[in-house]
Amino acid sequence: MPAKPAPIKKAAKKELPEKKVEKAPEPAPEPEPAPVEPEAAPAAVEEAPPAETPAEGAAEAPAEVVVEAPPPPPPADSADATEATADPEASTDPAANADPTAETPVAEEPKAPTPPPPPPKEPTSAPLDLFIEDKNDTSVSIIWSQPETVGDSGLDGYLIEVCKDGTEDWKAVNEELHKSTRYAIKNQTTGDKLKIRVVAVNAGGRSAPGALPEAVLVKEVADRPKVRLPRFLRQRYVANVGAKINLTVPFTGKPKPVVTWTKDGQPLDTKRVQIRSTERDSILFIRVSVREDSGVYEMCVKVDDFEDKATLILQIVELPGAPATAKIVDTWGFNVALEWTPPVDSGNTEIIGYTIQKADKKTGDWFTVLDHYHRMNATISDLVMGNIYKFRVFSENKVGMSEDAVVTKGEAKILKTGHIDYKPLPFTEHDYSEPPKFTVSLADRAATVGYSTKLLCSVRGSPKPKIEWLKNQMIIGDDPKYRQICVQGICTLEIRKPGNYDGGVYMCRAKNSCGEATVHCKLEVKQPINPDAEKK
Repeated sequence: MPAKPAPIKKAAKKELPEKKVEKAPEPAPEPEPAPVEPEAAPAAVEEAPPAETPAEGAAEAPAEVVVEAPPPPPPADSADATEATADPEASTDPAANADPTAETPVAEEPKAPTPPPPPPKEPTSAPLDLFIEDKNDTSVSIIWSQPETVGDSGLDGYLIEVCKDGTEDWKAVNEELHKSTRYAIKNQTTGDKLKIRVVAVNAGGRSAPGALPEAVLVKEVADRPKVRLPRFLRQRYVANVGAKINLTVPFTGKPKPVVTWTKDGQPLDTKRVQIRSTERDSILFIRVSVREDSGVYEMCVKVDDFEDKATLILQIVELPGAPATAKIVDTWGFNVALEWTPPVDSGNTEIIGYTIQKADKKTGDWFTVLDHYHRMNATISDLVMGNIYKFRVFSENKVGMSEDAVVTKGEAKILKTGHIDYKPLPFTEHDYSEPPKFTVSLADRAATVGYSTKLLCSVRGSPKPKIEWLKNQMIIGDDPKYRQICVQGICTLEIRKPGNYDGGVYMCRAKNSCGEATVHCKLEVKQPINPDAEKK
């Protein structure tokens, strides 16, 4: 029995470094296996496994494949296997016979097409509505509107450029782009004529300039001065002595007006009165006022040849002095008559009243008998018999009552008398007699049968007149169908449920000792309307 051939050991696959291949080659046709001769010797190999070709591996590999080394050749003692392996007919593909350790060629990556260049960016349109907002001796303030067309590039800012009139030497006055649509061009020379324009800037470059139509003269805009005197200063301004005076008077005008103040037509005393003026108002300030600060103050604002004036009256007041003199004119019964004269010093304001006080010589206590009294003479009554009285008078103005008073030189003694005969003057009573007179006459009336009605009139007279009612020249008297009322001259005649024969002429007659008076009216009595009868 022939001996079994020795087993062929498969060589371990040797790992090679990974090799990235962007595109694997097309797989080659699988070669037919080489024919194997029948067993002729014990050392013959039953069947040699076909060798893996790089083509098969390449066919099964993905985009990135790892090339493995082929198995090593069989041992030398197996001749048949060697012949089968080395047979050139075993593989006709050149790729199978190639060296597996050789690098696979990498295909070149195709280049992307070059994109077309972007379209050029366009600048904005010119700024709109450029005009002068304000100006003075050294600066010009301008304002404008955004460009009508901005585009996709947006708007980065503005350049403000100026040049003197008659030249084209334009210079930008702002180093960085200005974002706002308002700008003040400062530090200019007074009297220069400037041409001004504004340019909008974005990624597309400078826009067309928006310029002023004419050159601008750097000079303060002249505006007529006007004093805005507050309402409370249009009347007399009154303050107490010692008060702090701080009056603000606003005004308008360009350039800054020249402000001057006078008092009673003379320059102000700067030691007493301080003036502080700004571009919009002037302040008159007195730290501690005295009576001498009263007067007529005049404020004048002037711009070039134009001026405006305002006048305010300042009145500093204080408590008045006491009345100049006071004396007792007469004493009779329980009464004393006094007279006095107004004070020399009224406190720089009018005297509005006097206060009179009395004191009993026994107690010496003063009591007010009259206050806020306007006349300069008075009669003091209800004095106690047997007492001796003194009197004093205070003056009063808007500030208050005087600190001092004038005391009467003499004294008033109320004498005791045993019996006093009082003889009243004859009195003649006024005669108020008056004949009757109707103040409201009777008015014609229309009544309905079965419905009560009233006749009204009013009368006056002294003595109280007597009232009579008549129907068709006949006195009504106490007829129960009629009700007669007369209260405080209002005369009423009530006719209860009149019938067809109650119509006629009614008269009211008033009589007293001085005479009589009459009024009359016509009463018409109508039948009621029956709606059922009308239907029939």
